[in-house]
Amino acid sequence: MSVPRVVLDTNCLISALIFSRGRFAWLREAWQTQRFTALASHDTVSELLRVLAYPKFKLTRNEQETLLADFLPYVETVKIGQTPEGLPEIRDADDIIFLVLAAVAQADALVSGDGDIQAVREQFHIPILTVAEFADWLQAH
Repeated sequence: MSVPRVVLDTNCLISALIFSRGRFAWLREAWQTQRFTALASHDTVSELLRVLAYPKFKLTRNEQETLLADFLPYVETVKIGQTPEGLPEIRDADDIIFLVLAAVAQADALVSGDGDIQAVREQFHIPILTVAEFADWLQAH
């Protein structure tokens, strides 16, 4: 059976990378042991870089690079040509990058706890799961 290809939003990634002893710690281990393939695009990686630099995280440049090294070697990078048609309207325009990536890559799932992304789950053709739902979903695959 093929390994599921999954888009993780920035909040999921930050939780798994920075709070590595927290309740999302299993997520980092799951992508590093290839239980699923994390998908990324130029836009989603740029967003991750931007968020890792937030002053509230107090991460040095070196710490940011170390965290990226725990993620980037494991991702499949997807080149986004043009935005696909028929994506749901989303309240936070910054979140569209995750829908675009999932659609272009034909991902098996999009994992997000973001309310704006969760709000369009009924209109999106790819399953949008919370981290808890993803844990169950991954077990079933």
